[in-house]
Amino acid sequence: MKIKGSTNIVGLIGHPVEHSFSPPMHNAAFDELGMDYAYVAFDVDPHNLKSAIDGAKSLNIKGFNVTIPHKIEVMQFLDEIDEIAGLIGAVNTIDFKNLKGYNTDGIGAIRAIEEVTTIKNKNVVVAGAGGASRAISFYLVKYGAKSITILNRNVDKAKSLANDILDSGLINEVIADSVSKINGYLVNADILVDTTPIGMYPHVDDEPIVRAESMHNDLVVFDAVYNPNETPLIKEAIKAGAKPVYGIKMLLYQGVESFKIWTGRDAPADEMEKVLKQTLNLEG
Repeated sequence: MKIKGSTNIVGLIGHPVEHSFSPPMHNAAFDELGMDYAYVAFDVDPHNLKSAIDGAKSLNIKGFNVTIPHKIEVMQFLDEIDEIAGLIGAVNTIDFKNLKGYNTDGIGAIRAIEEVTTIKNKNVVVAGAGGASRAISFYLVKYGAKSITILNRNVDKAKSLANDILDSGLINEVIADSVSKINGYLVNADILVDTTPIGMYPHVDDEPIVRAESMHNDLVVFDAVYNPNETPLIKEAIKAGAKPVYGIKMLLYQGVESFKIWTGRDAPADEMEKVLKQTLNLEG
């Protein structure tokens, strides 16, 4: 990749950003397609968020990914918010052509899951009620899930998210309960989505939210954690003969969606996945 006077800049804003996997993934995609783009990570202090957006406009930056802690606060500085991002209440992608905010986290998870099974008419159990759960849950209902069950240690937080999903009018059945009751809910579940940080590096020996003996072999098990690739939950899913969906796929496909928003072109997903795996020191 050669930086020229004509090179288009896209990037990531967050605080911190130095451990992001997005720059190698996106720069590999631009290189694969011979596109005159470069992806850069910018560490932006929360106090400087508005000036960062204003500066990006002035510098003709083409697009941003947005990570913590800016996903909510950045919305007030944009001219337009995509409908589903508005429902989620957070933005992770900005297109500077029209200063519009999107959320590709949820669609990243959907695309990962739909490599294994369709979402439509499925009963889905979602563990966790934070930002990732919110993003994924709204996309689950958009893609036709039959029912959603939100399980969280703080049941009030689960109920709040469940009510927001119901208020969207996209689904008629959303249950909220304690994650301690997960075993009972998995009996009739088609898909389990774990959005909690349990098992994330360096806590790779954490107790998973559910063991193999509580899973059936038709269950699709998605863990949003991607480091390590094989989390404690994924190991249990494999042991149970269930169908595992790896968190790296969500990371990949949220990037694929952002790429298309910025450039209007389909991203080379295979090349992006190869580089992600190399960056994460995975085989393949």
